[in-house]
Amino acid sequence: MILRLLSLFLLINAASTLAQSQVEQMPIIDYQNRFLPQVGSQGMVVGPEKLAAEIGQEILRQGGNAVDAAVATGFALAVTYPQAGNLGGGGFMLIHLAEPNKQVFIDYREMAPGRAHRDMYLDEAGAVDRQSLYFSYLSAGVPGTVAGLLHALENYGTLTVRQVLQPAVDLALKGIPVTYALHSAIGSRKERLLQDPGASMAYLIEGETPSLGSTFVQPDLGRVLQSIRDNGRSGFYEGWVAKTISEAMQDNGGIVSEADLKNYRVVEREPVRGSYHGYDIVSAPPPSSGGTHIIEMLNILEGFDLVSMGHNSAAYIHHVVEAMKIAYADRAAHMGDPDFSPVPVKQLLSKDYAAVRRSEINPQRARAPMEIQAGDFDDSESTDTTHFSVADTAGNVVANTYTLNFSFGSHIVVPGTGMLLNNEMADFMSKPGTPNAFGLIESQANEVSAGKRPLSSMSPTLVFKEGRPWLATGSPGGSLIISTVMQTILNAMTFDMNVAAAAGSARVHHQWMPDTLRLESGISKDTVDKLKAMGHPVEENVRTLGRTQSIMLQDGWFLGATDTRRPGGWVAGAQ
Repeated sequence: MILRLLSLFLLINAASTLAQSQVEQMPIIDYQNRFLPQVGSQGMVVGPEKLAAEIGQEILRQGGNAVDAAVATGFALAVTYPQAGNLGGGGFMLIHLAEPNKQVFIDYREMAPGRAHRDMYLDEAGAVDRQSLYFSYLSAGVPGTVAGLLHALENYGTLTVRQVLQPAVDLALKGIPVTYALHSAIGSRKERLLQDPGASMAYLIEGETPSLGSTFVQPDLGRVLQSIRDNGRSGFYEGWVAKTISEAMQDNGGIVSEADLKNYRVVEREPVRGSYHGYDIVSAPPPSSGGTHIIEMLNILEGFDLVSMGHNSAAYIHHVVEAMKIAYADRAAHMGDPDFSPVPVKQLLSKDYAAVRRSEINPQRARAPMEIQAGDFDDSESTDTTHFSVADTAGNVVANTYTLNFSFGSHIVVPGTGMLLNNEMADFMSKPGTPNAFGLIESQANEVSAGKRPLSSMSPTLVFKEGRPWLATGSPGGSLIISTVMQTILNAMTFDMNVAAAAGSARVHHQWMPDTLRLESGISKDTVDKLKAMGHPVEENVRTLGRTQSIMLQDGWFLGATDTRRPGGWVAGAQ
């Protein structure tokens, strides 16, 4: 009896000690903050839609790693988040592998078809034909999403193609509930979707938006997913799927051929790297402009005492915006596909270069775009892109951003596939000096050429603290992506904000041209007045800026935040 009581006492004491140890190790969260993260300990997936994020988390529960979960999430989003989740688009995946402690960047950006050429979007008068550029079969680049996700799985995942694809197949064939977010997304694009028979059949019910709470089934998309599940890459880039895409192109003035599809290639590139006050930043290299310019802006801002200025004060916003103008001017002059023209990444990332550019900033006055020149070196994207972040208990982390470009891409569905086509060709420079769909001026380095990848702003980013992954984030938003991601990580690094507060704080944006400072709601009137007095052409409260999906890693815990700027986001793995 005494031995039994002693054993019980020891068991209770051990349990109490373990519980106390867990409490002591739990992340510190300031509950006085208006924005609070979701917390978990068994891995986490943060994305723009619940069903897809939960599928990724279930893959983690089954023993898959972060890459397996990211691939499963990516394919599922093609079903549940059609405005940006996709099979017919492309993107970038940034992976941190705990073993052997390295980062991998997978470029699966779309490629220009073999028959593409520089002047293909100019009409007889030499003006850009925007209907052809944005909303036609001719606007599609060769899609890279399927090849990119499968490349990641085959090289860095642990599960089979069937294991990670089957959940997406089931969603498409069995149907998904029409949530408010899905109903709103389809409804907002109904008139444009009605203009294409394939899109109307795939996304509308007798010409109307699927009703709230109904079951939305996508049998054609399910067949394509089954083909990929059963045949891997060749199930999309060859065989009946490729033939169907090619024939639709031929019948409708497009130029993506079966040969283009078969010859699509994924490229692994060296990520860009920088540092900021002891943190290490790893991000997307060209043909993304995002990572380079995020680090360039941080290099410039590192020399200012931002803390003493105060977060989102007039002085703080002024200095951040002036750094943005410099970076976006450099983007316009230098960025393109590095496989086709040299990009001065090393110079743009230089601390010495940042010091020179920092000295040009007047602390009292805004500079007009014409006063800001791009750096002179000797060796010289839609708001409905989407991002998701994944982390597992083994220390692997994935930041993935992919897109169709515009919301619902070109709004064209290839008949028999249920698959939306991208309109990524709009991300090339169509005519010198003419802004793209996001108002960005670009150089001849980004002109249309067969086999080239268009310049992108997508910026999946990882931040390391004391050598360990600390923050994974990214955003949609076209030209807004770069400034959104930069401000999110700057908030966390400089002002010690939790991941939800870093995402939730009001943002600002300036992209050099046009000369407009965009401010979200939440910036005080006094601050706005001071910015105007400095000469900033302020545009207030027009729309939200970006939508991050982020995970912060702290002492074995996962702190997730889905940006509340749009509905439907989800943190899977919260406890």
